[in-house]
Amino acid sequence: MGGIFGTVSRSDCVRTLFYGIDYHFHLGTKRGGMAVWNGRQFVRTIHSIESDYFRSKFEPDLDKFSGHLGIGVISDNDSQPLVIGSHLGNFAIVTVARITNMAALTEQAYDRRQPFSESTSGAVNPTELVATLICQADSFEDGIRMAQEQIDGSCSLLLLTRNGVYAARDRRGRTPLIIGRNTDGFAVASESCAFPNLGFETCREIGPGEIVFMTPDGFEQRRPPLDATQVCSFLWVYYGYPASSYEGINVEAVRYRCGGALARRDDITPDYVAGIPDSGIGHALGYAHGKQIPYKRPYVKYTPTWPRSFMPQNQQMRDLVANMKLIPLTSLIAGQRILFCDDSIVRGTQLKDNVEDLFAGGAAEVHMRIACPTLIHPCDFLAFSTSRSTLDLAGRRAITELEGVEEPDAEVMQEYATAGTPRHQAMVEKIRRRLHLTTLKYQTMDDLVEAIGRPKEKLCTHCWDGSSYF
Repeated sequence: MGGIFGTVSRSDCVRTLFYGIDYHFHLGTKRGGMAVWNGRQFVRTIHSIESDYFRSKFEPDLDKFSGHLGIGVISDNDSQPLVIGSHLGNFAIVTVARITNMAALTEQAYDRRQPFSESTSGAVNPTELVATLICQADSFEDGIRMAQEQIDGSCSLLLLTRNGVYAARDRRGRTPLIIGRNTDGFAVASESCAFPNLGFETCREIGPGEIVFMTPDGFEQRRPPLDATQVCSFLWVYYGYPASSYEGINVEAVRYRCGGALARRDDITPDYVAGIPDSGIGHALGYAHGKQIPYKRPYVKYTPTWPRSFMPQNQQMRDLVANMKLIPLTSLIAGQRILFCDDSIVRGTQLKDNVEDLFAGGAAEVHMRIACPTLIHPCDFLAFSTSRSTLDLAGRRAITELEGVEEPDAEVMQEYATAGTPRHQAMVEKIRRRLHLTTLKYQTMDDLVEAIGRPKEKLCTHCWDGSSYF
């Protein structure tokens, strides 16, 4: 998905910027970058983070940075930040974006005789495209507004000038931007977990489509927020760090409530509950408390050399890494009826391997409880998963096998999305059999919405029921 961090300070901001970006490492898989205005020029560094931590890649570069204004990014895809020269003045820019009408906007730029310098293998860098759209206007504020209005999908951004930082949230608010304050100035982040240890106190969240300009002395609104909000629900279920909050709602608290809801609707009593590390742990703790049964760890995660299962770009290598980093505790497996909680099932390949290992280790039963509804639609708004095709989704694959067509009509898809219908039950059963689970249950949409604590119309739930909009 990606995450961004920026800071404006009356003292040197480099160390704060470095650690603030690092607190977003869990959000991206490919590149990291940072840019600073040092009073004379923009200084920028970009590194690959596919096989190493952000800190180890960037710490040797810190001595070349100095300044009071800076932005940075953890990116799932494109190289960022970019430094742009334009009639508006020079600036640096980072984005968290998925532009679904990328091809059309690129073609329009070519029609204007607009060149792109960041193209590789024929593909235009999305962040450069956003910068190009901004530069069509007579001011940064108007340019950001025009870019937001033209982009289908989502785009939140930070734009660094020599005077301060513009922060603009996606016009539907799908990804968060939060402002923090300390004694030296301000920061803006995708993840509020970046604030406490850097001495920042959360001030407020930037609203959907809102544009704010920040300097060390304060911030001012340059465009008011829009009314329609579609915050990505998956931020609370999976993507977000447990210590972060969005719309004032803590991630770990939501996961705990999700687990409790799963427990209330369950009619089995296993020997103990476990969470698939790491994002399944909060859900499992909520389930264990709700059922008043023990929480144990039949798998432990070895993190020193295996930071993230999805880091390699090759899916086969991702699966291998995922298996390598989870170490089974055989003494907690043999003869046990184990119930696992996890955030979601995307493809199910890794989970199937884990289940087979558990039964090979002597488990009597392996039950799975998923903290969100079944994923049956590809995400049109964020770079949500590593799946290359809709049919990679375990839910969609089951539907295709049951219906005999790849694209059932909307009415049929709604039946699959609705918990308790015969079609929904048939889909879950097919997934259960493929994964060799004793039982499998998913969270209901109503329970997920209640656990988050926001009205459904203010949440994006597209990947589960196809209901959201541009």
